Amino acid sequence: MTDTTEQALVDAAWPYWECEGEIAKRYFDGATDEDHAFYLRAQLWKELHPVDGFFNGLHRELKDLVDRFPEVDRSIDRHEYHFLLTQLTEEFNHYVMLADIFEHVMGRKITAEDTVQLAEEKKLGDIRRAYVEDELTKAAVGFTEGGGARLFREGAKLSGSTVNDMTAHAMEIIYDDEKDHYAEQAKICVGLIKSDDDMTRMKDAIRAISAQRVAMRAEMFPGAMTADEIDAFIARNTRG
Repeated sequence: MTDTTEQALVDAAWPYWECEGEIAKRYFDGATDEDHAFYLRAQLWKELHPVDGFFNGLHRELKDLVDRFPEVDRSIDRHEYHFLLTQLTEEFNHYVMLADIFEHVMGRKITAEDTVQLAEEKKLGDIRRAYVEDELTKAAVGFTEGGGARLFREGAKLSGSTVNDMTAHAMEIIYDDEKDHYAEQAKICVGLIKSDDDMTRMKDAIRAISAQRVAMRAEMFPGAMTADEIDAFIARNTRG
């Protein structure tokens, strides 16, 4: 039953995850340095401000973790603390690598003003925050975080130029860090699903968040896919 439930959650998110990957794939095909700079501004903001409802920005999360250090092996397990520390350092490393690419294409040092939150990202944050008030749907937020790492899967395939090689190197590392996140979160989701109604609410939340993630990627990678192409792609890849 557990495997069946996990698969049902993956099936609900699958067409949206694959659409995120398709948007990135089409955008990267023939992308100019200017194109790389545009999406990087938005992605860098995302790296510094991880998923709403679970994190409050890397600066605040790192400060909170430092403040909790005296609690290790008292009120917080050392393994849990190490996991949280690793998670935050991974997120910062993702920022470091992508910022290096941004500086390469811009030919100058990055500034705080170079990272931007786009409108569809703001909407995604609003949707996530609405769901994290409920334990069941909060798990759906965690499950959808990263969109199945499809952006990074596609970016890791790039080659043929310096910016492509830098992108492929960075995104292969990020993909390896994040590709199994959804599976870890799926186990949490399964533990919370006690009824058919729970399953329906979970899948509805997954679809709503994932659909907004696609809108966010479409804005981040402008011109890659039209709205009609996105709708057709999702319909064609819907499972069940």
